[in-house]
Amino acid sequence: MRRGAVVLAAFLVLLLLPSVSAQKNVVYVAKITGTITQYTADQFARYIKTAEDHNAEALIIELNTPGGQGDAMMRIVSLIQNSTVPVIIYVYPKGAIAASAGTYIAMASHLIAMAPGTSIGACEPILGYAPNGSIIRAPAKIRNFFTAYMRSLAEESGRNVTAAVKFVTEDLSLTPEEALKAHVIEVIASNVPDLLKKANGMKTKIPVADRGYVTFNFTNVETREIGPSISDIIISYLSNPAIAYILLNVGILGLIFGFLTPGWHVPETIGAILLVLGIIGLGYFGYNTAGLLLIILAMVFFIAEALTPTFGLFTIAGVVTFVLGGLMLFGKGGGGVYLVSHTTFALLRVAIIVMGILLGVFFLFGMAAVVRAHRRKPKAGKEEMVGEVGRVIEDLDPEGLIKVHGEIWRAVSKDGRTIRVGERVKVVEVRGLTLIVEKFEDGGEE
Repeated sequence: MRRGAVVLAAFLVLLLLPSVSAQKNVVYVAKITGTITQYTADQFARYIKTAEDHNAEALIIELNTPGGQGDAMMRIVSLIQNSTVPVIIYVYPKGAIAASAGTYIAMASHLIAMAPGTSIGACEPILGYAPNGSIIRAPAKIRNFFTAYMRSLAEESGRNVTAAVKFVTEDLSLTPEEALKAHVIEVIASNVPDLLKKANGMKTKIPVADRGYVTFNFTNVETREIGPSISDIIISYLSNPAIAYILLNVGILGLIFGFLTPGWHVPETIGAILLVLGIIGLGYFGYNTAGLLLIILAMVFFIAEALTPTFGLFTIAGVVTFVLGGLMLFGKGGGGVYLVSHTTFALLRVAIIVMGILLGVFFLFGMAAVVRAHRRKPKAGKEEMVGEVGRVIEDLDPEGLIKVHGEIWRAVSKDGRTIRVGERVKVVEVRGLTLIVEKFEDGGEE
């Protein structure tokens, strides 16, 4: 009996052991695509924070970018260097590139991987493009700075300094095989599972903040994807250079057309919204600044509705921009991972929409009150007395006193006839401080 109990206990222990050993390391996977802007830096900050908050083994960034803003790139480099979780830059999928600013970001990472059919490099800084399409090269001072910056990143990570410098000075680009052979990258992998398998046991190329060099343990790992947030989806369209350029130009044209056709209000309303969206799309703002800019625009629309009633046009524009701005401010979470909890974010989203609607209703009622006030004839001022009805308080023979709206006025009978106390008169003319009146036969109230 006792022996059977021991066997049963041992069996139960064996059943429990797999669950104990099944504790998996977590690796987060996120995507960065398109032009590098301040919004991209905000995304990096969110991804790194998510990985740090969950004590992840690593954060894999699937990168596909032609480059972008230098200041945003340097901010991302700083975020990676101060991350307490190793950041792996993975140039993926096939056909993806890590060019210009993307190469600097990769060189700053703890490990670089590339998928077959991708490329890395071409980092010469430029100022833009001439009207004929030719590249405007940056002056030597700027080129020298970025060359030194790239050299510093390569030296810190122990990667090929010569190739890294040529990325900047000669616009060198490398395939995955060439980059691996040149010791620029560490892994060529066809997908994330392949990357985890090949990177298992490798050491980070640069120290992890507060931890030093870390050896990757991907033996028993669970991957979790960080999906795009509402803000990311909106910005992914706005930050496209072609779309941002179109929005800016159409917005300016809308404002000009609106000023040339006063009273309609539709062109300038649409123009203002498109202009602000175009400015946001340039990528010089982060999510918070973009959200605040839209909310400020919404307040301008609401105030304009109150001052210049448009029967709801400015109100609708205000509600749309207010909700959009609120989502920019608080919609930076995605894929079940938020800067605030999922429940809190859901409540915030509802609160933003409800607040936008309430503001719209408030200003609609305010607009109606303003319209009524404009339509109502003023009750003060002698010029506005014509047509008003009053009562005689001293016989008009033909001159006497009348009372209109609680005020006593000297009045003269228009036709010279006597009008007795208590009778009603109507003002037909104002001469100085004297009202010219005639007898009013209607029996209504004055």
